Amino acid sequence: MNPLAELDQLNLDPAAKTQVAAVVQALLEQANQSVAQLQAKDAELQAKNAEIEQKDFKIQALTLELAHIRRIRYGVKSEALAPLQRDVFEETWNTDLPAIEAEIEQLADTSPGTTVAKPKRPRAGRQPLPAHLPRIEHRHEPDRCTCGQCGQTLVKIGEDVTEQLDVEPAKFFVHRHIRPQYACRACETVTAAPIPPAVIDGGLAAVGLLAWVLIGKYADHLPLYRLEQIAARDQVSLSRSTLADWVGRVGVALQPLVDRLTWHLLQGNSLHADETPVAQLDPGQGKTRKAYLWAYRSNDLAPGPHIIVFDYQPGRSGAHARQFLGAWQGHLLVDDYGGYKALFAGDSQTACIELGCWAHVRRKFFDLHKANGSPMALAALEHIGLLYAVEAAGRGLDSEARKQLRVDRSQPVLEALHDWLHQTRLRTAPNTGAAKAIDYALKRWPALVRYAETGDLPIDNNPVENSIRPIALGKNYAQFVIMRSNYRKPAARLVSRAAGLA
Repeated sequence: MNPLAELDQLNLDPAAKTQVAAVVQALLEQANQSVAQLQAKDAELQAKNAEIEQKDFKIQALTLELAHIRRIRYGVKSEALAPLQRDVFEETWNTDLPAIEAEIEQLADTSPGTTVAKPKRPRAGRQPLPAHLPRIEHRHEPDRCTCGQCGQTLVKIGEDVTEQLDVEPAKFFVHRHIRPQYACRACETVTAAPIPPAVIDGGLAAVGLLAWVLIGKYADHLPLYRLEQIAARDQVSLSRSTLADWVGRVGVALQPLVDRLTWHLLQGNSLHADETPVAQLDPGQGKTRKAYLWAYRSNDLAPGPHIIVFDYQPGRSGAHARQFLGAWQGHLLVDDYGGYKALFAGDSQTACIELGCWAHVRRKFFDLHKANGSPMALAALEHIGLLYAVEAAGRGLDSEARKQLRVDRSQPVLEALHDWLHQTRLRTAPNTGAAKAIDYALKRWPALVRYAETGDLPIDNNPVENSIRPIALGKNYAQFVIMRSNYRKPAARLVSRAAGLA
């Protein structure tokens, strides 16, 4: 309908018609402006809704990340659904209770006229001492061989044997190598026994001392300055520069052993792989940069010895993994880091076969459930828990029996879980924490279910992760030494680097 056209049909004088036409035109322009304003406000509202939705996604992601960081730093590290309540002072209580019991016993013994019977101390927690430990016997005979009541000769009827565990701290001693020299009077030739072989020719340290230094540094994660202090308590002077030199030389001497272990490791058809960052000093710069320890571990379910080899590299590029593995082909269990993807590219004749880690899948749902108590995440954890229950039931079985157990019990659970993830994903908003956790599992599904087709492939990458976890303790010590070196002892930077502290 056009108001101006209908206005022409009315029998009005020209002046009134002009005036009415102006009013109608103004009203039409005002209506058009109102419509334009409404459209602009609607577009602005949609933009704000999109911005709010984006912020909600970001808040949810940050909440999940914050919950994960808080759990790692302050909470229980276990990912069990219902962990037992632990007290931060549990270790202190375990120390104080025996001390209080001992004081009560002393008071009961010294109090005059007391005949209170001592309570029987519980010994359920004490385990028998290992049989391989050497025993030093101390025989405690009575003061006399006659009865103190009647004077008759005592007869042995048995023995009361108790054992105490003791330790002998590291003690330093000196090997003196005496090589007599003999001369021939006829030809004036001097003869002596050859110098005994040593790890470091002409070095001060014997094999036992070198082993003590390496075990203290790499197994007990003691920095070299701590070993220096331990030796100083026995008035043995071992400078850090000397210890660092020993560590470097022994590392070179042990390289053939490392090469042989690597050869044996690559004979298997399945491996675990993971990497962890370490701080490396940059010589001459006084700064640190991030290097990586790459860990390769044999499969515990496969026959043969358990081997783990660490490969120190300056970066996290996948080229380092390709260089270490070389032409090796087999099942490689890794996380979703992109550096490993090149190993799985290509045909079956040249590429490795990827295995997925169910612990990483579970961890994403666990963090989601820990952050906001998501029922969906709890349901996923319950499904995954059924898979681990099957692995626990098959822990003592051989490969064939475990394969049959997985076919009977694990594969139906995997099929049901796959369908459930697909249906849940259709009802989940994109870009949320729940969607990312589901997408992570679905994207890696072929690699995740591959273990259930066999009896000797692992379900997760926990063995190698447990192997590199103690390295974090050593990294904390190393970073402390690096920080001291940066602002107190510039010369110690080179010592720290040579000692492997960085």
